Amino acid sequence: MRKLIAAAFVSLDGVMQAPGGPEEDPTGGFDHGGWTFPYFDDAGGAAVMEMFASPFDLLLGRRTYEIFAAYWPYQGDNPIAVAFNNTTKHVATRSDRAFDWAHTNVLRGDAVAHVAELKKTDGPTLLTQGSANLLQGLNSAGLIDEYRVMIFPVVLGKGKRLFETGAPPRGLKLEKAQPTPAGVVLTTYTPAGEIPAGSHVEGPPSEAELARRARWAKGG
Repeated sequence: MRKLIAAAFVSLDGVMQAPGGPEEDPTGGFDHGGWTFPYFDDAGGAAVMEMFASPFDLLLGRRTYEIFAAYWPYQGDNPIAVAFNNTTKHVATRSDRAFDWAHTNVLRGDAVAHVAELKKTDGPTLLTQGSANLLQGLNSAGLIDEYRVMIFPVVLGKGKRLFETGAPPRGLKLEKAQPTPAGVVLTTYTPAGEIPAGSHVEGPPSEAELARRARWAKGG
């Protein structure tokens, strides 16, 4: 059974669109591309390299695949380029176009079903990069085993998010949290099941509280 790790750069308000540059992904009129650049330092770079230190296959949505395929094969002996160019890339798509980056495996049709079957096979860890649209289905299906999220100290206000509206409510366990000098928080989370219910309120509700509840129940 393969492990599936979702790795993402996100803003404080959860946006993960176009972290790398202004022209990366302007979908939806997004005009803040490249927002991670001012906050990368040696600690952040080391965290990224650590993520690629163990064997992995890339699992990408079609848009992220196209961004990567137009960039990484042309970056010479950059260590990330070497890793990405030599590993297997699984691209989830409903398109019938050709995908010719070396070592590409095309998952056409139902991405969630394909990934569920892929996880049952032998092989290295499956690692996503970006791929916000693909992640929504994987999140909903409970297929992600670990989230490695680099949280940047910016608020973007709009854009594709790691957890879009409608994501199923679930608890997460914080496995690691480490700030960098530049203010980025390196986090690792694992799924922790349903969200436990509870209340900080002590004692029976006051008459004012009961009245508030009744008023709000009527839309007030």
